[in-house]
Amino acid sequence: MSLRRTLAVARKEGLHILRDPRSLGLALAVPLLMLLMFGYALTLDVDQVPTLVYDLDRSVESRALVALFEGSRYFRVLGAAPDYSTIQRAIDRDRCLVAIVIPRDYSANLRQDHLAEVQVLLDGSDSNTASIALAYTDARLRGHSAALRARALDRKGGTELKIPVEPRLRVWYNSELKSRNYIVPGLIAVILQIIAALLTSLTIAREWESGTMEQILSTPLRPAELVLGKLLAFFSLGLTDAIIAILTGVLVFGVPLRGDHLLLLATSCIFTFGALGWGVLVSAVARSQLLAFQMGMLSSFLPALLLSGFIFAIENMPHIVQAVTYLTPSRYFVTSLKGIFLKGVGLEVLGVELLFLAAFAVLVFVIATRRVGRRLA
Repeated sequence: MSLRRTLAVARKEGLHILRDPRSLGLALAVPLLMLLMFGYALTLDVDQVPTLVYDLDRSVESRALVALFEGSRYFRVLGAAPDYSTIQRAIDRDRCLVAIVIPRDYSANLRQDHLAEVQVLLDGSDSNTASIALAYTDARLRGHSAALRARALDRKGGTELKIPVEPRLRVWYNSELKSRNYIVPGLIAVILQIIAALLTSLTIAREWESGTMEQILSTPLRPAELVLGKLLAFFSLGLTDAIIAILTGVLVFGVPLRGDHLLLLATSCIFTFGALGWGVLVSAVARSQLLAFQMGMLSSFLPALLLSGFIFAIENMPHIVQAVTYLTPSRYFVTSLKGIFLKGVGLEVLGVELLFLAAFAVLVFVIATRRVGRRLA
């Protein structure tokens, strides 16, 4: 392999990039715009749950129960419902997610130490949100029940109720439980996978459509030199996108970066090189720029979004799909980014992920080189 010929190809591609300022601007601006749009729009936090209250008891005890939900940041009490039909209409029109129904004998049962029941109605069309809202509601009701039981025993026996187990919770790595801290690192991996693949998916196909591939055939340029030269030209652009995305996540969204900065940069370089190599491979397979663009989008966007663990937990997927995720490089990059950003771990934990990313980059480069060699032959 000749370094001189490789650099000549890289210089040619670099000049082609600089002579098209609109494409260059889009290549630098699209990752930033996508990160800002998805970062602000995509959230898994469930708070300010719209809630209606149907209070049939209208007593001091029932108002104390309603005050529990009014004083919680997880609920937003819309008001009092006069009947069940009002609740049903509000749920049908997506104006209400939770409804608290307090029966007429609620306060009487409390005063007589009988079981006081409270009905909770939820809109289960969105099962994930409904499950979280149900957990919030159950926690508030259980806490209120424990407080009422303690006061009742105190009135009767004059002794304080001792809780046999006192849980002391401590949340590691994301103490505020902000979904943004979890989403943004994974979003960086998805965006880089898409952008890097699209940057190079048109390179070889453009040579065939423009007719310049015949000129390349007449030169002593080797396939490995051609592929590596094109990768080097776009590598600096892809790495710039990675740095922009990382800085946006830290400075704009406030995601904590607890790990080693050099390890983060090295991981991004390996992943970017592999993603760019995948784009060259796609471009070598498809001689048409339209077909190469479609193949690059489908082979980068869908796996990165669905199979990387970015949003959907891999552990909950069918076993066959879990096996397929091991072939997705964005899975290892998402794990590495979350480990470096949130946990501050190093090679002792992420060594396997980096090894898989490096193996993918080498494998894709070798396959792309052979594919281009067949085309040149």
